[in-house]
Amino acid sequence: MNIKILGSGCPRCHALERETREAVDRLGLDAQIEHVTDLPSIMGYGVMSTPGLVVDEKVVSTGKVLKSREIEPLLS
Repeated sequence: MNIKILGSGCPRCHALERETREAVDRLGLDAQIEHVTDLPSIMGYGVMSTPGLVVDEKVVSTGKVLKSREIEPLLS
């Protein structure tokens, strides 16, 4: 599984990455997590409000910091 956190590196983006890592660990998934900070790459996903969460190249959330329990169903 390939997971991307889209955002400039702001505290909200780091919080989403932390929550995502917690969800991945809790589910015991084999996942690669990448933080994408390059604005043209972020816009390439059609994300205009960060942070964004992309799972296997599908945007599943934008503009909010999800809690790990909210992320878990998105990874299943």
